Amino acid sequence: MSREDIMRRLELLRVEHRDLDSAIAALVTAGGGDQMQIARLKKRKLRLRDEIAILEDALVPDIIA
Repeated sequence: MSREDIMRRLELLRVEHRDLDSAIAALVTAGGGDQMQIARLKKRKLRLRDEIAILEDALVPDIIA
């Protein structure tokens, strides 16, 4: 995967992460959100965060000290 591909993928994941954050907040604020649905969205958000971290690490070159 090229650096450009990683950067594009990171941007898409970050947008999805922000969208999930907004969706979760809206469900919680509305008070009518299904707790299972909120839990699923939060799990998805955590998986996205982990994938973002992996891709960010891939962008940093290994430095041998």
